Amino acid sequence: MRSVLISGAGVAGLSLAVWLRRYGFQPTLVERATALRTGGQAIDIRGAAREVVTRMGILDAVRAHHTGTRGIAWLDENGNRVAAMSGDDFGDSGGIVAELEILRGDLVRILHDAADVEIRYGTQITGITEREVTFDNAPPQSFDLVVGADGLGSGVRALTFGRGSELVRDLGYYTSYFPARTELDLDGWEVMYNLPAGNGVAGRVAVLYPLGNTGEIRALFGFVSPELAREPHDVPGQKALLADVFAGSGWEIPSLIDQLQHTDDLYFARVGEVRVDRWYRGRTVLLGDSAFGGSLGMGTSMALVGAYVLAGELAAAGGDHRVAFARYDSEMREYVRQNRKRPPGGANGFAPRTRRGIRLRNQFMRLLPHLPGGGKMMGGIQKSANSITLKSYEGMPSPRR
Repeated sequence: MRSVLISGAGVAGLSLAVWLRRYGFQPTLVERATALRTGGQAIDIRGAAREVVTRMGILDAVRAHHTGTRGIAWLDENGNRVAAMSGDDFGDSGGIVAELEILRGDLVRILHDAADVEIRYGTQITGITEREVTFDNAPPQSFDLVVGADGLGSGVRALTFGRGSELVRDLGYYTSYFPARTELDLDGWEVMYNLPAGNGVAGRVAVLYPLGNTGEIRALFGFVSPELAREPHDVPGQKALLADVFAGSGWEIPSLIDQLQHTDDLYFARVGEVRVDRWYRGRTVLLGDSAFGGSLGMGTSMALVGAYVLAGELAAAGGDHRVAFARYDSEMREYVRQNRKRPPGGANGFAPRTRRGIRLRNQFMRLLPHLPGGGKMMGGIQKSANSITLKSYEGMPSPRR
């Protein structure tokens, strides 16, 4: 039974563990957090990823945790709705919001229960050699294979490929998520409220993700800015930065800032795109955001599909990583390329820096569902989300030592 060490107990790492156990491998996960991280935003499951969760046997559980979101609406400076796009305007997977949406935390819990695998919390990998892995708080141990499923700032990628800035392309903005409540009647619609440049940054945006009709939401704060010289890495510092960036704003912003001060469930990150020519080196392979982070709305789906393909190719190759890693890279490469295409406008489309820019963007979004070729203008998400043909790996023999 081949042993596989997976760094990162998120969607990618847990999904891989589910499939590896089915194929007779022995996966172990390490996670730098001290407990399962169940926070985060609402995420979409699109295209081929729907087939993956079906084959995994968790589709019913995923649907039972659907956020109930009907679509996304854009607001003007007074908080009035001026444009909207439903979850099926461009097919079940093609809009900004997909037809199947779930909180990241709910999906992680579902995958955790399905994986039934050892997770070592509060542990990070500090070194990887041909056969041995070292940790920050545990003795060295031998594993047959190592998988970096540890996100955009992957420690495994740094240990294996180096820390060069050319490996991650900066996309020019910061994003954050935290839980909150609102008295607004959102009626199942996510809402986006934009602010122009101010308080030392360029465009700013707040998005509310409703959770049914409970009044509970997930809030997003994002802003466009060059990389900060003193970027805070602690939660109190990140809260203070967000409060400064959004100070003096109207609409629901003051209430959200106040609620932010009373939670430690905050995700804050610089957004980037990983650029690695090959996702494996020796016995180490990358998966999820550590390999192909940088999509718009496809990160979770690519993680689910990637885990399925990687585990399947390892099983098909009888555990021979030299064959399996190359096939995984080949199977996934075009699918990932298609799904990292970004709609026109980039960060400035997400958070325009002027009031005029915000109005023009909102007018465009109001017209988009009615324009011929609107799906292509959205980046062709419906087509790209289905741009891989999933092999059937069931019934593969147990891996050879």
